[in-house]
Amino acid sequence: MQFDLQKSILILERTPTVLRELLEDLPEDWTTPNEGSDTWSPYDVIGHLVHGEQTDWITRTKIILEHGESRTFDPFDRFAQFEKSKGKSINELLDEFARLRKSNLEKLKSLNIKESDLDKPGMHPGLGKVTLRNLLSSWVVHDLGHIAQISRVMAKQYTAEVGPWYEYLGILK
Repeated sequence: MQFDLQKSILILERTPTVLRELLEDLPEDWTTPNEGSDTWSPYDVIGHLVHGEQTDWITRTKIILEHGESRTFDPFDRFAQFEKSKGKSINELLDEFARLRKSNLEKLKSLNIKESDLDKPGMHPGLGKVTLRNLLSSWVVHDLGHIAQISRVMAKQYTAEVGPWYEYLGILK
């Protein structure tokens, strides 16, 4: 499938609802376990998504549209959520994510991005030259990847409980 902004927005709009339906009001034994050292829990992922809404996608979109590759993106702190989420409940993070995502999609729509804008270049601090199409496609895939990650981490909470069905449950492997 080739990138289509309107089709992408359909996914980006749904992510907060999908995550809310999956995680809202769950006890911490569903939302705080991870897969081991240097891995993230569902709670951590939601904090990461909040931070991305605050500092990444729309900020970088505007940099590309206004400055092209003459201004390198600020580096993204992939671990900021560990401090920024402290003291917040999963429901508070879900609310914040939904509010920020709605605002960011309104901003994205207000930019009136044309097909010709999608090939405008930007400069990533680690990846080098990227296009607006690359950035916006990555936003969608980033969402879907974290939805899959959260589902996998949650499924693994019952690894020992599924018994012989483990053989048929690829998500646990």
